[in-house]
Amino acid sequence: MSTLRFHAIKESLNRKPLEIKEFKRRSEAFGANVFNQTSMRQYLTKSALNSITEAIEKGTKIDRVTADHISTGMKEWAVSKGATHYTHWFQPLTGSTAEKHDAFFETIGDGLSIEKFEGSQLVQQEPDASSFPNGGIRNTFEARGYTAWDPSSPAFVYGTTLCIPTVFVAYTGEALDYKTPLLRALQIVDNAAVAVCKYFDKNVKKVNASLGWEQEYFLIDSTLVASRPDIALTGRTLLGHSPAKGQQLDDHYFGTIPNRAMAYMRDLENECMLLGIPVKTRHNEVAPNQFELAPIFEEANLAVDHNSLLMDVMQKVAERHNFSVLLHEKPFAGVNGSGKHNNWSLGTDTGVNLLSPGKTPMSNLQFLTFFINTIKAVLKYEELLRASIASASNDHRLGANEAPPAIISIFIGEQLTKVLEELETVTKGKLSPKEKTDLKLNVVGKIPEILLDNTDRNRTSPFAFTGNKFEFRAVGSIANCANPMTVLNTIVAKQLIDFKVEVDKLIDGKGMKKDDAIFNVLREYIKTSKTILFEGNGYSEDWEKEAKKRGLSNNKTTPKALKVKISESTLELFENLGVMNKVESEARYEIEMEDYVMRIQIESRVIGDIARNHVVPTAVRYQNILIKNVTGLKTIYGDNFKEVAKEQLSLIEQISKHIEAINSLVTQMTEERKTCNTYIDIDKKADGYCNKVKPLFDKIRYNCDKLELLVDDELWPLTKYRELLFTK
Repeated sequence: MSTLRFHAIKESLNRKPLEIKEFKRRSEAFGANVFNQTSMRQYLTKSALNSITEAIEKGTKIDRVTADHISTGMKEWAVSKGATHYTHWFQPLTGSTAEKHDAFFETIGDGLSIEKFEGSQLVQQEPDASSFPNGGIRNTFEARGYTAWDPSSPAFVYGTTLCIPTVFVAYTGEALDYKTPLLRALQIVDNAAVAVCKYFDKNVKKVNASLGWEQEYFLIDSTLVASRPDIALTGRTLLGHSPAKGQQLDDHYFGTIPNRAMAYMRDLENECMLLGIPVKTRHNEVAPNQFELAPIFEEANLAVDHNSLLMDVMQKVAERHNFSVLLHEKPFAGVNGSGKHNNWSLGTDTGVNLLSPGKTPMSNLQFLTFFINTIKAVLKYEELLRASIASASNDHRLGANEAPPAIISIFIGEQLTKVLEELETVTKGKLSPKEKTDLKLNVVGKIPEILLDNTDRNRTSPFAFTGNKFEFRAVGSIANCANPMTVLNTIVAKQLIDFKVEVDKLIDGKGMKKDDAIFNVLREYIKTSKTILFEGNGYSEDWEKEAKKRGLSNNKTTPKALKVKISESTLELFENLGVMNKVESEARYEIEMEDYVMRIQIESRVIGDIARNHVVPTAVRYQNILIKNVTGLKTIYGDNFKEVAKEQLSLIEQISKHIEAINSLVTQMTEERKTCNTYIDIDKKADGYCNKVKPLFDKIRYNCDKLELLVDDELWPLTKYRELLFTK
């Protein structure tokens, strides 16, 4: 073991957990640093509060005078919390959050100063947009971009800064962030769902999409991470032989949380409570040093903001505990990677979960309407849904016998499958009284009422119904939830719009009663949607063959998966619904393809550097030690030394072969990279990096990992898996 690794591990083992201040009641701390309804009632006038409420619920604009009142109250509240600066907090297409801090401080002459924050500063700011990804929307020399306040996501104080959630758009009006298309999609699904809900309840005026994410992550000692250039630069290990013990004993999953990890979790949860992030669940995950936390469900836009904020807070809290949080989908080969299941549903302002089976025929008909339309939407746009979770990092996880495959399918369980089969056999046209009675669908009555889930889980399903929601399991751990949520809400909205058109045609054109018309349309949807339903093992080769027969896509790589984003049908879908225009859609495609290229390019450079400048010199050093040993044996044993030094000579030969292979492969990889860099077309460049450069990673790794087993542990320069995964 190298001296650096020894001291790093010794330091981590001797470190004591930090003392953490606990609140007497967590509920007392919840939202203490959020400008929520409670805070607004204290610091805003009644008219200002009403304006914000109407902006949130109805989308009405806030006038300049009212904005000044709100900004003054918000500033006073923030200053009372110790804030000295404010920032428009937004989510550009980098995949992380962004902020530019300005002080409340203003001079007023004669050496005097005040804290000042005007309505114009609250509503809009102008950060430099030139260096953010824009997909060709802007020229580099065109810097102007705008952030605009999103009242539906409350402002919060973190540290000494008032953070105001905002959208980010170009000077020319196109969205340059994740939030803007999401807000548009949520508005569209609200309108479409309300229109359909009117069939069942005329009192419904609003439908909110809800989201509950499950964040998986690794906690690794920061000192050990600092000794690994690959983790520091790419978020994952590009080299490293699997340890003798990994996750095969299943002893970490749901096990006792280690003390140091628990101290981190408590500190993180306290921060979350203050910021209004309703975290509820924590536990050990499958892999060593892997964990998960999950919140209570929230409105989708707020949930996305909270997850983005959480990922920032996780890293900052980890620093206090000398941890590094790894959010990469596959930081370690040979053990489970990390995902972020997105649990999605729709709920009305009357308190009804539209994806929850009911006790009456009408409520079950409403449930089936939204349930079957969601299935129909996923079938029609399964490639687009796959594209929404495509990334260089998630490619490592999908289909790796630990996460859903790249084939999008839906699992609904045996019970609901039988319900759909019954509905499919209903007579076309007018329903008989007996059929209406049979189709009361006492789904909840067949099982104890305490059970929300009417089916078992299928962990291999990328999109599974779990009782009162759909769980999109294929989302990656480092992803911004806005991407898949924008797509999911858009395709469901489109399907609901189409559904209403078909039902109204039967009611108005053929004189059918409402229930009969709904049943007829749903029955046809069931017949045409069977190809997306799958109850079996998603990891099996048989499923790949079966999916191909059904016409389902199996886009295993990001460059292949993303191509659907610029298809005519996708561009038309987003543009017609007003979620994204053609320029915005094409820009996002360009940005995501460029991101893929750059990430593979960086990994290529890093693995080449480590292999040639760390692994090979270490192997040569050890080889020289062996040669010196063999030379000494020859001096002692003369011509008989070969028999005595047989093992040493074999080691020298093996090391030489691996060194030769590494140098040859790194050279080949470098040349392939240079060739790819000459391509102007982003599609060609991405395909080259995917199919020519990336495949060489595993070959280089194989030889490096073999050397790890051959070279003296004392000399090996990289912290090994057993140390990274089993140091508490």
